[in-house]
Amino acid sequence: MVIPEITVDELLLLQAAGDVRLVDVREDNEWVDSHIESAVHVALGTVPDRLDAFGDDGATEPTYVICKVGGRSYRACEFAAAQGKNVVNVAGGMMAWWAGGHDAVSGR
Repeated sequence: MVIPEITVDELLLLQAAGDVRLVDVREDNEWVDSHIESAVHVALGTVPDRLDAFGDDGATEPTYVICKVGGRSYRACEFAAAQGKNVVNVAGGMMAWWAGGHDAVSGR
């Protein structure tokens, strides 16, 4: 299964154009340290129980999935896509986000 990917710069453009569903699959401590304000937190281990966070089955608008560098988010995308979710991996993850100097927040 091939999972589509976008860069953080492409994600920023989409966010500027309107609402974007973004799921962060990093662990709790990573999320608390720093995350994108509009993201929803769904730790990777809880993805099977939280598929509702990835939108409706067959939805035309994708859910963008991010982690620290892109590996965990890709695995989450593979699982969600196999369950009928329209998902896109954010390549480079939060490391690329921070490297670009983009805003993040801390706390829950």
